[in-house]
Amino acid sequence: MASGTAVETINQITRYLDLAGVFACAILGGAVARSERLDLFGFLVVGSVSGLGGGVIRDTLLQHGTPVALTDYAYLPTALAGALLSFVISISESAWDKLFTALDAAVIGFWAVTGAQKTLATGLGWLPAILLGTTTAVGGGALRDVLLRRVPAVFGGNALYGTVAAAVAATMVVCNYLGAPLVGLVSGVVGALLFRVAAVKFGWNLPNGLEWQPHSRLASAWRSRRRRRNPRPGR
Repeated sequence: MASGTAVETINQITRYLDLAGVFACAILGGAVARSERLDLFGFLVVGSVSGLGGGVIRDTLLQHGTPVALTDYAYLPTALAGALLSFVISISESAWDKLFTALDAAVIGFWAVTGAQKTLATGLGWLPAILLGTTTAVGGGALRDVLLRRVPAVFGGNALYGTVAAAVAATMVVCNYLGAPLVGLVSGVVGALLFRVAAVKFGWNLPNGLEWQPHSRLASAWRSRRRRRNPRPGR
């Protein structure tokens, strides 16, 4: 059983990682705002949604009090600072691609471990911890993309984005059950960086929809009926 001092240390580290995730994801949101040619207000809104969205979803689902983004006054200024940084600084596309990958991996690591840790701290089990760790990591980016009428990156074509988050959250859960939450925090963040960068470099992706079709009399009759209704051009 962890001592009170150890628990307090873990809570402080979790808070700082959470804030680091807010800052990094707000920068990513600001970068997307720049690509959409938004004005300053657009930068601040998109950056704040990107930086705070995942944590708000997590805290709302946990029903363990008001979302921390509304009670800890460090969160909103941190998100605004990240968005403003993206507004002020413009770097080359090639340099930004490298920075984007690193920030993206950092966000996944920071938020997946904090989401899993906060879920376990409320007394929930390993499966909700993995689920909410993943949700924390990808939720802000998904809300940002929906706000800008884009298909959320987590749904595919983004080099194992959600998969890395789930793997990091699972690592945190295992280490927590082994009585080594600090090891889980460190290994989760480092693992996210390595896993995500490797996935981007080597183009690892989950498969898209398969082309398999059922072979049965009913399926064959259905396909024949569709072909009769929608004949190919030229026939």
